[in-house]
Amino acid sequence: VQLVESGGGSVQPGESLRLSCVGTGFAFDLYGVSWFRQTAGKAFEWVAYIDVAGDVGEYTDSVKGRFTASRDNEKNTAYLQLNSLKPEDTGVYYCSRGRGSSTRGPGTQVNVSS
Repeated sequence: VQLVESGGGSVQPGESLRLSCVGTGFAFDLYGVSWFRQTAGKAFEWVAYIDVAGDVGEYTDSVKGRFTASRDNEKNTAYLQLNSLKPEDTGVYYCSRGRGSSTRGPGTQVNVSS
């Protein structure tokens, strides 16, 4: 089982990024995908979840209306669109299999600063 995130980078406040998460070694289309982040000074935080079919997304309050989770099961890939980024969104973003965080990738760094 392997998950690998990509798409992070350095942007200014208000800009956007799209994170990708490729899952291999398991039946990707049978699992929902969660996104977590580790931000400076904060605990490991759940950010979003997309269900198996990609129909239902769930979000923590601080990102609702700005972040959108999606997936393409044919590509074994989940996405997290980050819009209207804020400095407090800076951190390492991880995707995980299912609702837990134990099976997750190495993360991708997002830096938001002016």
